[in-house]
Amino acid sequence: MSQDTRPSVLFVCVKNGGKSQMAAGLMRKVAGAAVHVASAGTAPGAEVNALSAESLLEVGVDIRQEKPQPVTDELVAAADLVVTLGREAVVVPHDGTPVVNWDTDEPSERGIGGIERMRLVRDDIAARVEALAAQL
Repeated sequence: MSQDTRPSVLFVCVKNGGKSQMAAGLMRKVAGAAVHVASAGTAPGAEVNALSAESLLEVGVDIRQEKPQPVTDELVAAADLVVTLGREAVVVPHDGTPVVNWDTDEPSERGIGGIERMRLVRDDIAARVEALAAQL
């Protein structure tokens, strides 16, 4: 049995119901099986954000069945790269596992809400995911 040599990315936000789930879903779409993808939250919520899921369905990504999960030392240690999304999620780096932050667009700061807010967040994350996938 051969060892999995695919790069592994862990996306983290606070609730693991919005941005990190969006990033994981988009990476799965862009990279397919070439990248092992996981997502987690520093204080996970109960479910995926409905508007996040709706905005991804518009681009052919379905995250409605995903379940928020907590960040664990094992998840971080297993990742080749940890990406935190937003300004509030903090992950302590483990030996050799780099942690980078994507300070994602927050349209609510400009008075934009609802599905339009989620589309803007989705598009920002999608551009970052595509750039990361090209680097991996």
